Amino acid sequence: MSGMSTGHQHDPGRYEIRVQGRLESRWAAWFDGMALTPETDGTTTIHGPVVDQAALHGLLRKLRDVGLPLVSVTAVPAPVPPTTSEEER
Repeated sequence: MSGMSTGHQHDPGRYEIRVQGRLESRWAAWFDGMALTPETDGTTTIHGPVVDQAALHGLLRKLRDVGLPLVSVTAVPAPVPPTTSEEER
């Protein structure tokens, strides 16, 4: 298996996980302190940093265990810091 990438990252990635149903803010602690945003369409978006893929799978297992239908999982790209003309010199 040499030469295969394991996909490990040293910097946490940011994710938005959308589930069907409403979760109150008190659930944030159960989801490792991620922010919960109720949406107008009856879904809840769980968003924030995730340390690695194992942690992401752990969050998804928690959602499965609660019985909330998963709508989507989206990796949110890290913001690119703006460059200025001073930095380009």
